Amino acid sequence: MGEPLLIAQAIAIPSGVAVLAYLVVGLVIGVESMGVPLPGETTLIAAALLASQQHHLKIEFVILAAALGAIVGDSIGYFIGRKAGRRLFERLGRRFHHFSEDRIARAEKYFHKYGVWTVFFGRFVALLRIFAGPMAGMLRMNYPKFLVANAAGGIAWSTTIGVVAYNIGDNADKIFGRVSVGALIAVAVVAVALYVVHKVRKRRREQAAAATTTAPAAPAETGPATESADV
Repeated sequence: MGEPLLIAQAIAIPSGVAVLAYLVVGLVIGVESMGVPLPGETTLIAAALLASQQHHLKIEFVILAAALGAIVGDSIGYFIGRKAGRRLFERLGRRFHHFSEDRIARAEKYFHKYGVWTVFFGRFVALLRIFAGPMAGMLRMNYPKFLVANAAGGIAWSTTIGVVAYNIGDNADKIFGRVSVGALIAVAVVAVALYVVHKVRKRRREQAAAATTTAPAAPAETGPATESADV
């Protein structure tokens, strides 16, 4: 087996703590679905990978915990958004950059355009996964329709991500055994370089936009004064 498997197996989960692991998966995903930016999908993937390597965790219960967390969390977020309204997003925008005005406007546009489909497919998109419940409540979406789309999206998402991560973990020795450490380092370096380039370009665009906005307007050209003579 490759080193990744040895590291994963070193994280032992006693059978008596398995229930606690399921609760952690459901809780993290549930709180994320309420509108708090937590690593819900990462938690699901980690639990599914561990389930593929250890007999203490069952992938069926990992998926069930994730689906219940998504459905319950989104529903709580829906009623929070329905009661608090737009003030909720304004308050969150001051604390979390995820809730910037631009992102809120884009999410709201998707809701107006696609309706309940935004709730279903939004479960697979990082930002919409956080916005979906509170945004649907704020926009007064019909709750039964929201609940159906929310449940369908939560089940589809948790099953897809869980099964894929589980199967990858089950074959991790075959996948990672053919990848050298040097190749992984090279990929990491390229990723960091691309991120830095992206941030530099973004900063330059912001500076250029700010300079254009604050530049003083050029004085209007005035032609030679025309004297009017009374005849």
